Amino acid sequence: MDKFVVNIGRQLGSGGREIGEKLSRRLGIDFYDKELINLASEESGLCREFFEKADEKASQGMVGGIFGMRFPFFSDGVLPSMNCLSNDALFKVQSDVIRKLAAEKSCLFVGRCADYILRDNPRCVNVFVSASREDRIARLCRLHGISENEAEEMMNRADKKRSEYYNYYSYKTWGMASTYHLCIDSSVLGIEKTVDFIEEFVRLKLK
Repeated sequence: MDKFVVNIGRQLGSGGREIGEKLSRRLGIDFYDKELINLASEESGLCREFFEKADEKASQGMVGGIFGMRFPFFSDGVLPSMNCLSNDALFKVQSDVIRKLAAEKSCLFVGRCADYILRDNPRCVNVFVSASREDRIARLCRLHGISENEAEEMMNRADKKRSEYYNYYSYKTWGMASTYHLCIDSSVLGIEKTVDFIEEFVRLKLK
C-alpha cells in the first residue's frame, strides 16, 4: 500500500516533462517517458522502431508502410504470434508494461494514457500541465532553435496528436479538468513553483 503513481499529461511546451523529472526526484520515485518505448520493445521482443512509429498516436489500422506487414511476436503471451502490428496492439504491450511497473514500485509516468491505464489503482495522482500560448512558443523556440511560426506549427500538431490518442484510448477528454485530479498552468508560478505546488498536492492526496 506504500506504492503510488503520479501521472502527468501535458501540452507541448508547457514544461510538463521537466516538471515530471523534477517531481520524481523530489518524491524519490522512478521517472518514465520515452523510456517506456525501450521497455515495451524489450518486453515484446519487437524493434523499438515499431513503438516510436506508434508513440502517442491513435489507432490507424496498420502502422503504415512496412509496419503493416506481419511479424512474429517473441514475448510469451503478450500477443498472438504473427499478429498484425496495429497501433492498438502496440498500445496493449505498452499498457502491460505500465501496469507491471506500477505493481512493482512507485513511479511517475508522462503521457501515454497512463492515468487511464491505471484507473483502478487507488494510489494514483493524475495531473495535467498547461501553459500560455506565448510561454509555450518561447520555450519551443529556445529548446529547438526554431522560429515562432515553426514552434506554433509544432505545438498545434502535438496537441492534435496527443488529444486524438488520449481521447481514442481513454474515452475521456484530453486536457479537460474533470479528467484529472489537478490541472495547473505552469505559466502562473513558473517551473520550480509548479513542482512545489504539485508535490504538496500529491502528498495531501495520498496522505
